[in-house]
Amino acid sequence: MEKQTITIRVDSEKREALDAIAAGMDRDRTYILNEAITAYLETHRWHLDHINEGLRKAQAGKFAGEKEVARAFSRWHK
Repeated sequence: MEKQTITIRVDSEKREALDAIAAGMDRDRTYILNEAITAYLETHRWHLDHINEGLRKAQAGKFAGEKEVARAFSRWHK
């Protein structure tokens, strides 16, 4: 995959934190930023995939029943 250069501005605290992480991992700042961007993109793709799956189910009329919703809420509110 072709690599391209981009420029971003970050405050000094973020840059220092990135440099500390890079030093602790014996890597350069670019490696750390690429790992962070990859994690960010994967998280957002996961969210979008699940949102789209829910929309597909809703459009197909596949909704959770009252008992299923109550069961889910009871797991979250213990």
